[in-house]
Amino acid sequence: MLDDLFPIDWTAFHFLRPVFLWLLIPAGVLLLLGIYTVRQEVSWKKAIAPHLRPYIIRKGSDGVKIRMHVVLFLALSLGILAISGPTWKKIELPGQILETPVVILLDMSQSMMAEDLQPNRLERAKFKIKDLLDEDPRARVALVGFAGTAHTIVPLTKDYEIILSHIDGLSPDIMPFPGSDVAAGIALADSVTSVTDAPGTVLIMTDDLEDDVFDIVQEYALNSGNQVEIMPMSTPSGADIPSVRDENGQPIRSSLDAQVLSQLTSLDHVEVHQLTLDNSDVEAISSGIRQNLLFTEEPQEKKDDWRDAGLLLVIPMILLFLASFRKGWVLYLFPVLLLSSCTEGTSFTDWWYTPDYQGQRYSDQGQFEEAATHYTDPMRQGVAYFRAGDYDDAIQAFNQDTTAQGAYNLGLAYFQNGDTLAAQLAFGQAVALDPGMEQAQKNVQMLSQIKGEDGMNANDAQEASTENAAQNKQNDSMEDLGGGGQEATEEDMKTERREETVTSNVHMGKELDTVPDNIQASMPQDEDAQIRMRKVDDDPSLFLKRKFAFQVREKKIKPKSDAKKY
Repeated sequence: MLDDLFPIDWTAFHFLRPVFLWLLIPAGVLLLLGIYTVRQEVSWKKAIAPHLRPYIIRKGSDGVKIRMHVVLFLALSLGILAISGPTWKKIELPGQILETPVVILLDMSQSMMAEDLQPNRLERAKFKIKDLLDEDPRARVALVGFAGTAHTIVPLTKDYEIILSHIDGLSPDIMPFPGSDVAAGIALADSVTSVTDAPGTVLIMTDDLEDDVFDIVQEYALNSGNQVEIMPMSTPSGADIPSVRDENGQPIRSSLDAQVLSQLTSLDHVEVHQLTLDNSDVEAISSGIRQNLLFTEEPQEKKDDWRDAGLLLVIPMILLFLASFRKGWVLYLFPVLLLSSCTEGTSFTDWWYTPDYQGQRYSDQGQFEEAATHYTDPMRQGVAYFRAGDYDDAIQAFNQDTTAQGAYNLGLAYFQNGDTLAAQLAFGQAVALDPGMEQAQKNVQMLSQIKGEDGMNANDAQEASTENAAQNKQNDSMEDLGGGGQEATEEDMKTERREETVTSNVHMGKELDTVPDNIQASMPQDEDAQIRMRKVDDDPSLFLKRKFAFQVREKKIKPKSDAKKY
């Protein structure tokens, strides 16, 4: 930024807002009044002995006061010059504006999961989209997905990185309704391209090419004025659609209709591209887009196209004000305050971070004992103690939380501490507060078996041996051990069930499911908002799924009754 401002072209130097330069006059008057006030002698001062005057009337010398007035005048002058807008260089304005729109219409129906194209049709379509953007068609590109309904994934943008960041997570699961409504997708694509009068391009990537699709594409190509590019995402041999069966329970096969494909090729403003192993197919599409780019000329050059350099004068003005305030102590203390913001374990940290945020920083570093001493929220404090292995303090912390999740975590802490009776009571309290907490109900039933209340006597329990302990088996149940709105991973949900001695005075038995490694995930979402700068879930597919569901509810969108279901 500074390289193109300097050196200063004094022949072109001027002020954008010269009217503010009149403020230099009152600033100069203030300087003169200040100097006159310092030097004037008041008649009543003569009644005081000269050697006592410095201590009774004034403190400091006249020279210091004059210098302070001069510094104030310089600071005010710099501010006035800054708002006046000094400039000597013009801003380079673009002479043309890109208008050409391109819409990628991606089929996200269940049939796109067929594997006649490896790894499957949808993944191959994603690869082709990436290849197309790598070819840089230079147009504004939007990404629209359709299944039973159509939704905009990314609006028109010249920043292709935004589109690439959304591609990987796309799947049929994020769509509100199953199906394959090509007409809805084309209607939305037409709405996206209607923001400009310039003709655009609609790239349809689908495996649904049948007679009804031919009629839809033909009508759109004739009436819209846009170029339609079609990339069939299937093969003539086809493949079975995963997880889809007909009325007789037989798999449904999806294949390419060569006759419809031939009819589409004969249409004006429609071009069909066969999939290739290299990038020649997307190169042809990108080349066609670049050759038909349309720009609009800037109607007229702006009058205020000069670069305002006033900001450069604001920095020395601020430094002068800081240096003049209380003899510059603010300026001297600034490095100390800046250093304190990066210092852990000092009282200065409290100036910048809340206690809960400090605790979170220690938790992220794995220092759970230190984190627990900083947390003020009982739930977070208990979690930190739990992960540090201090179950006694975790129990005390969880006892202060009155939510169902607090009672559930309390049960886990009791169980790890060997008190299965108290654990059962805590899990029961969690069920009473939240009847829908299935894991707490399972734990209550399992602890009942341990106590012998379900046909099992505590006196029959045998001491665990190494042979029994080695007979581990995989837990086949898909249990959600989180409670904060986050989906557990497959590794977390399929926990390993172990046999271990659990001692509580007189009884022993099997251990509950392994306590999740990240118990912090069980904290309620509304409490997470109390800690600043927490890492958020940045999965675009989750955001899109919620966005599409909201659009369906808000606009009362419903799929067509006669639309395909896969």
